[in-house]
Amino acid sequence: MSTDSVSKNANPFIDIGVNLTSSRFAKDLPEVISRAQAQGVYKQIVTGTNLASSQEAVHLCHQYPQSLYATAGFHPHHASEVDAVSWSALETLWQEPKVVAIGETGLDFNRNFSPPQQQLDSFEKHLQAGCDYPLPLFLHEREAEDAFFELLAHYRPRLLAGAVLHCFTGSQAWLKRLLDLDIYFGITGWVADERRGQDLRDAVPFIPSERLLIETDAPYLLPRNMRPKPKSSRNEPAYLPSIAQTLANLRHQRVTDIAQQTTNNAQRLFNLPVN
Repeated sequence: MSTDSVSKNANPFIDIGVNLTSSRFAKDLPEVISRAQAQGVYKQIVTGTNLASSQEAVHLCHQYPQSLYATAGFHPHHASEVDAVSWSALETLWQEPKVVAIGETGLDFNRNFSPPQQQLDSFEKHLQAGCDYPLPLFLHEREAEDAFFELLAHYRPRLLAGAVLHCFTGSQAWLKRLLDLDIYFGITGWVADERRGQDLRDAVPFIPSERLLIETDAPYLLPRNMRPKPKSSRNEPAYLPSIAQTLANLRHQRVTDIAQQTTNNAQRLFNLPVN
C-alpha cells in the first residue's frame, strides 16, 4: 500500500511496534489492518519476541507485503529460550528482506520471567549481532536502567544501524542519559495515562524531533484518553493517531508535524521505502 491509498483526511503514520501475532488478532486481522490504513497507518512493524513469533511475523509480512515489516529476536522474558539452534534460525531471519530490526531485546528486571543473568547474556548476544548485521536494535528496558545503559553504551559505537528504545516510559533524567547514546525513542499510549505516565509526559517535550518515533504496542496499552472510548480493551494500530494527538498537545506541535517527522524517522532508522 502506498500513501495514495490512505484516506485523504488522514495523516500518514508508521506504527513501529505492533504485536499482530497475538491471539487477540487471530479472528479479524484483515479488518484490523484495513482499519489502520483508513486512519493513515500505512506501514506497521510487527514485533518478534521469540523464535516462533519472529517467524510468524515474517509470515504475516509475506501475506501483506505492501504494509508490514518485522523485527526478529528474543524479548528478555524469553531469554531462557536462547540456544545454539534457535540462534542460528534467528540469524537466518535477519537476512530476510522483510526483517528490519534485531529484537525485541533488552532487560526486564521487573518480572524476571527469565533469570537476570540469562537476560544479560541474551541482550549482549543481540548487541553483538547489531555489530555484524546492518539492522537497528529494537530495545526493551524495565527497572534495569544501569545494567541496560552499561551494555548498550559499550556496544553503541560499533552498532551498524543504531537503536530505538521501544515503549519508552522513563523520566527526563533517564532520557538525558540515553540521548548521549544517540538512540531513538518509541512512544506508546502510556503517554496518555496521567496516572502512571506523568514522568513520560514531562519528558516527551525534550525528545529531539529527529529521535521521535510512535507506536501502539497493540494489543496492549490502549490510550486511556480516547474519546469515544472503544468498547474493547484491545488496542489497535488504527488508534495511533490518538497517541499522536497527545504527543502534539504535550510538545505544542501540530499532528501533521508529528506524523511527518515520525514517518521520516522510521523510514531512516529502519531503511523503509519512502512510498
